[in-house]
Amino acid sequence: MEYTIQEQVLPERKAQLAREILEALPEWFGIPESTAAYVEGCKALSFAALYHGEDAVGFCALKQTASQAGELYVLGILPNWHRKGGGRMLMAWAEGYARKAGWKLLQVKTLDALAHSAEYDRTREFYHAMGFLDLECFPTLWDEKNPCLVLVKPL
Repeated sequence: MEYTIQEQVLPERKAQLAREILEALPEWFGIPESTAAYVEGCKALSFAALYHGEDAVGFCALKQTASQAGELYVLGILPNWHRKGGGRMLMAWAEGYARKAGWKLLQVKTLDALAHSAEYDRTREFYHAMGFLDLECFPTLWDEKNPCLVLVKPL
């Protein structure tokens, strides 16, 4: 696959891309209030869009959480583009950005296996393949039906 990554700086463009892609991922982003919060949050964050030709097919946003650490705040790729290398390309961009910013640790939050979700099983497999390690499960951080797993990756 031929992809390009374009960093985005305009807040409304970030929100538009995030909204379009997250709304196409209801198995992962099916809580409207949560999705709206991600979209709004992207406006102020470091943001990269993944393109195939002229079409945006994915994105990720990064948030600094401490002087030497940050979070992969949100990552989304359109369903027809899963498992085609775009996620790896976005992760390479994210890690490069983080290293340039002086971060030593990158974290990501996702749904823990306690929730029994095939979609999130694949998500955790992806993060593990990218070198992330399970750090801790917070059973009620989001709510009782959505236990939060924090994964970390030393950079």
